[in-house]
Amino acid sequence: MEKTARKKTILIIEDDPDVLSTVVKQLEYLGYDVLTASDGMEGMKKIDGGGYDLVITDIVMPFISGVGVVTALKEKMPHIPVIAMTGYGKEPESAAMEKKADVVLAKPLKIAVLKDTIAKFLAP
Repeated sequence: MEKTARKKTILIIEDDPDVLSTVVKQLEYLGYDVLTASDGMEGMKKIDGGGYDLVITDIVMPFISGVGVVTALKEKMPHIPVIAMTGYGKEPESAAMEKKADVVLAKPLKIAVLKDTIAKFLAP
């Protein structure tokens, strides 16, 4: 019997429900399993639970920022790629990169860019 490849799982941490919904729909359409969190605190709980191959996080969020999420994730699981996203320019981007986000993308997200970026980390 031939094994089927396991779907890759992505955790998205985003406090804007419209952005979250759009990204989830696109990633599910592309064949990924998607877990979501609506703020940094919820995201941290899901990170502790594990079970994902990549994390996408907003940088500016209530409770725990994306920078805090990246810091904690890279301390616990440095092998998990992190894509940070921001609509606030260079300052949050610099902070996220210092904390070892693998890539920082500008909002509004271009789905083709997001798709290509994810593919670099989750090649079949």
